[in-house]
Amino acid sequence: MNMTMTKALPILLALIATTALADPQIPKPTAEQAAWQDLEVGMFIHYDIPVFTAGGRGNGANWKSCGHLDPNIFNPSKLDTDQWLDAAKVLGAKYTVLVAKHCSGFMLWQSDAYPYGLRQTRWRDGKGDILRDYVNSCRKAGILPGLYVSWPANGHFGVDRGKVNLGKGGDPARQAQYAKAYEKQVTEAWGNYGKLAEIWFDGGIPSPEQGGPDARAILKKLQPQAVVFQGPSANTIRWVGNERGLAPDPCWATVRKGGDHGAGDPNGQVWSPAECDVPARNHDWFWQPDAEGKLYSLDQLVEMYYRSVGRNCNLLLNATPDRDGLIPAADIQRYREFAAEIRRRFGTSLAETTGTGDTVTLKLAKPATIDHVILMEDIRQGERVREFVVEGLAGGQWKPLCQAQCIGHKRIDRFAPVEVSEVRLRVTKSIAAPVIRRLAVFHVAG
Repeated sequence: MNMTMTKALPILLALIATTALADPQIPKPTAEQAAWQDLEVGMFIHYDIPVFTAGGRGNGANWKSCGHLDPNIFNPSKLDTDQWLDAAKVLGAKYTVLVAKHCSGFMLWQSDAYPYGLRQTRWRDGKGDILRDYVNSCRKAGILPGLYVSWPANGHFGVDRGKVNLGKGGDPARQAQYAKAYEKQVTEAWGNYGKLAEIWFDGGIPSPEQGGPDARAILKKLQPQAVVFQGPSANTIRWVGNERGLAPDPCWATVRKGGDHGAGDPNGQVWSPAECDVPARNHDWFWQPDAEGKLYSLDQLVEMYYRSVGRNCNLLLNATPDRDGLIPAADIQRYREFAAEIRRRFGTSLAETTGTGDTVTLKLAKPATIDHVILMEDIRQGERVREFVVEGLAGGQWKPLCQAQCIGHKRIDRFAPVEVSEVRLRVTKSIAAPVIRRLAVFHVAG
């Protein structure tokens, strides 16, 4: 081989490798979706006027039985959004989503959309703006803000399942009035409080042709960078299919079409990663009196982490401010326990590496006992792995430790403790050259 060829060969090989890694046929996330997946853990915050009814009938399913409530019962005398964001920090959340308008129709900001919100209360002389306080607290805490303003139900308008007359429809003029009111709501909520990281459409949203608002145009104008749950955007994220904080296995970041939910589809062409939303109190989305016993145990929350963040999803754990406007101390203590346990398990690896190709090997500085592995693909290049096995070099022989299909943004696997000197990831099926962002091993057993 002549000198010219010798010098040119490394460049040629690098170009070939770069071309393989940049396969344009593989679905990939937007920059906003990729950044959102790195956040991993968020806090949902549900607060609405039914919390102040007798018995605290705050759960969304009860909005019909509550009826149109007197705005003046809303009186959270100690409300402190800084305390909410302190709780999010304790949890280890990197983002939050505030429910600014739920099924009752009551709005937690100063709104001109219709007369049912903070402006109509005596609380803070009708001048309170929880949405503004919340966003300011997020900025102060360094945690990203998000907003939920639901379309399908509105007690003030008598809307259910997205239709007036409690879901019966039949009144085009009233339906158009509701659509315009919703457009006003989101124009205010998305346009007056700065940049938002996530926007929630609970249950999706119809187009104007279907009797819905022109949400797509407003979203594109006011918050084009936000990731959007079940809504019209290139930055979509999806519902995992349950409210238990548990993703199926495998759980892919791609789907066949927008609006799909559940496990995803490895052959889908739409990038829409899943979010696992779950209340901290067993299916109480809003505060209820004498319900601390419903708090999920530490073991249950840790299992949710394994089966959400550890299964290629984000975990969105709910908080329930009480009638005083504060997140209860018992809940914050459970968040603290959860965050401490996640740090104990995964705060520091025994060893880790990155790599490309079908085999990535990690040599330990000395033999060590391990019982967990964390794998991450560089999802900016798409999900490439379809099947893999992780093996450990124990007693001079390679032994299988775990195997599965999907890695995606992050996968956490557990196995029986074993002493190894090396660990290797062998990708046995892929659609392009695997790009492994992280292969890390841990000894978690206390």
